[in-house]
Amino acid sequence: MKIYLVGGAIRDNLLGRAVSERDWVVVGGAPEALEKLGYRSVGKDFPVFLHPETQEEYALARVERKTAPGYHGFDFVYDGSVTLEEDLSRRDLTINAMAQDSETQEIIDPYNGLSDLKQKKLRHVTDAFQEDPVRILRVARFAARYHTLGFTVASETNALMTRMVEAGEANALTPERVWKETARALLEPNPEVYLQVLRACGALKVIFPELDNLYGVPQPPKYHPEIDCGIHAELVLQQAGILSQELPVIFAAMCHDFGKAQTPADILPSHHGHEMRSKRLTLELCQRLKIPNELRDIAIYVAEYHGIAHSAFELKATTILKLFESGDCFRQPKKLDWFLLACRADAQGRPGFEQKPYPQVDYLKNLYQRAASVSAQEVIASLHDATGPKIKEGMRRARIAAIQQGMNEYQKL
Repeated sequence: MKIYLVGGAIRDNLLGRAVSERDWVVVGGAPEALEKLGYRSVGKDFPVFLHPETQEEYALARVERKTAPGYHGFDFVYDGSVTLEEDLSRRDLTINAMAQDSETQEIIDPYNGLSDLKQKKLRHVTDAFQEDPVRILRVARFAARYHTLGFTVASETNALMTRMVEAGEANALTPERVWKETARALLEPNPEVYLQVLRACGALKVIFPELDNLYGVPQPPKYHPEIDCGIHAELVLQQAGILSQELPVIFAAMCHDFGKAQTPADILPSHHGHEMRSKRLTLELCQRLKIPNELRDIAIYVAEYHGIAHSAFELKATTILKLFESGDCFRQPKKLDWFLLACRADAQGRPGFEQKPYPQVDYLKNLYQRAASVSAQEVIASLHDATGPKIKEGMRRARIAAIQQGMNEYQKL
């Protein structure tokens, strides 16, 4: 029985990146032998064991056989006869198909992963790649992660992914798996690259038609030098990733302009009314991919109200209060922070606007703090008949007054 370190730990160590977890493969072993050594079985579809001390995962060397379309259509062979090279051959990319002998520390590289690390290429190991459509998403996610290091998808791998999409493999992806990979990709250093890679192979139109439909739709050059709505979506995602590492911000930024793809042709390049269309399409996407409610709520909030935030200095106190109430910001203050970061990403997600100040953030935060500081006890004390509706109206009036006072003071500066 031989044990090898495999996968991402070797890749990231060679790239000089922090190694977050280590995975091991056992060649020539059997479940019974590992259990006698104290390893605990946790695998469902194939034998995976937790080390009794480190709790790291040890999997028996295995190969997979495609039996049906999609992610779950596999049978596994792990009878102890599977070689290390056979196990590595089933992995997605060559840079993930290296192993290291746990005793000698020798790196075993049967598929030229070291060469592709030097060439900065994301290249599939074998044509078995096409048997699992999740690998399309993984390649796009790795591209988003390693873009800053200069990595790109190999042309033959993009061609293979394109053939997979054309064969309908992307349609077999489950909503849960699409969201799991997307959520991770949005937190990578360049989330916009995730969209670019999916679009290059045709998967974006299958998985995220709301985004794919934005490409080719024009916007006024005066406000959007990039003109194309799809390019704007990429730039906004890029800015969101720079401004925040919180998923609600980046996801909301991704969804904010979906409605521009459905703007009537006779009013282009204007997009009057796109906010409500964006809200509807965002809600549909969230339902389709079973996205958590917290993310859904902030995304539809940004979709509907980002235009209001941009025009904050022109708004009445009543409109600003409505903005805060619509996001339930008095009960969920964090939601306003997320909202304003996504709006800032939208404003700065244009060529030449990346460093342009977005004073709406500080302005609206100041007005919010004033409104939030209104004392319910003082309002109740001022009322002769403190019934529920009158307390609610009293709070509303007091908050409007507090906001108006803040606006007046700002105008004097």
